[in-house]
Amino acid sequence: MGKQLTEMLKGTLEGIVLAILSVRSAYGYEITAWLREQGFSDIAEGTVYALLVRIEQKGFVDVEKVPSEKGPPRKVYALNAQGREQLAEFWSTWSFLAQRLEQLHDTETSQQGDNR
Repeated sequence: MGKQLTEMLKGTLEGIVLAILSVRSAYGYEITAWLREQGFSDIAEGTVYALLVRIEQKGFVDVEKVPSEKGPPRKVYALNAQGREQLAEFWSTWSFLAQRLEQLHDTETSQQGDNR
């Protein structure tokens, strides 16, 4: 499952991060830590930071620098209106794909049962 999970995450991680930011503002390490707590243990911190730069450049988030007690100011990301539109499109696409994949899985499972 490891390699398939990595490949599937490449296509969905942006939507996942937008979904996280739809709940609350966060900085990069918080997002990475949350993802790891949810079972995405292999996710690299650099992957999340690179993604945050991309979604910032696409205009999906607002960024605020907040002072930190442990070092330089942190960039805190908050989903904006354009990001919410992107997230809605992500969920719509996700629902379409999930339904089609479930139908395909059901068909495959049913045919395997018929062949027994």
